[in-house]
Amino acid sequence: MTQGPLARLAVVIPAWNEADRIADTVAAAITLPGADLVAVVDDGSRDGTADIARQAGAVVLGHARNRGKAAAMETGAEAVRLADQRDGVSRALLFLDADLGATAAQAGPLADPVLAGTADMTIAAFTTRVKLGGHGLVVRLSARGTRRAIGWAPAQPLNGQRCLTRAAFDAARPLARGFGVETALTIDLVRKGLRVLEVEVGLEHRATGTDLRSQLHRARQFADVGLALVPRLLLAPPTLLPSPSLGPVSPGSHHPRSRLPAAPLPPPRRLPEMVAERNRYTALCDISGAVGDSSSGRGSGIVGRDGSPGTFGQAEVTRGDPARPG
Repeated sequence: MTQGPLARLAVVIPAWNEADRIADTVAAAITLPGADLVAVVDDGSRDGTADIARQAGAVVLGHARNRGKAAAMETGAEAVRLADQRDGVSRALLFLDADLGATAAQAGPLADPVLAGTADMTIAAFTTRVKLGGHGLVVRLSARGTRRAIGWAPAQPLNGQRCLTRAAFDAARPLARGFGVETALTIDLVRKGLRVLEVEVGLEHRATGTDLRSQLHRARQFADVGLALVPRLLLAPPTLLPSPSLGPVSPGSHHPRSRLPAAPLPPPRRLPEMVAERNRYTALCDISGAVGDSSSGRGSGIVGRDGSPGTFGQAEVTRGDPARPG
């Protein structure tokens, strides 16, 4: 699915209760080369995130309740699609976390390969590693499951800073639910033969803590990643190929990580065989639970300026207009 160079970039920022950092993130995203649209998807925040993002200059879209990261990404991408139709262009989609703050200005190298037409999706590898409060269980689950599925895993498999062509995003739909979206994106696009690159960038985000709220967040991540992995390990046999032998990458560099053949679907199996295989993969990935719905849901509920259900056009008029760099 090779695509030629793209001239424009849309930045989509899913946000939930990020009032303390969203203004800096938006202000930095606006300065990115090629970015002519910055959309913040307020996923049911209760701390004024939407108002602050609007004042900072973003187009603000909203969910009436918290629907999860994948649903926020779908809402943002749909808003960009409508803007593309209006403007007669096809923008690349750059997804950034809301808590990047001023470091979001360093995301340019992540978009460069996609804008140049040399990659279908890029995945960020942070040059500065923030000490996290967890034990790495979710990261290991994602990495091992991804490697089991396609024979390779990114250095930071859960990194949500990614840039995609419109065609690549559409190829990955329906997105996996919640925090399983990044793991599923990597597996699905590599299996379809798309070009996936890792790019080191100087981005930083807030480290999660060790309090009860943080632990519940990790538990939700673990469940979502597990639910994304199980059907992808069941629906196609693992692609056990050697990982690319690539040396260390320097900031701003990128290397191809795909070109892997798509795995064929297995012949139909009886239910007992599928259950037995599911149980085997469940034990392998340390997942407890059944196969879940991989859909992120539809009807995202874009909210207009007055808080009533609206369209992208209604949301757009709430955009701030700070002085943009020439």
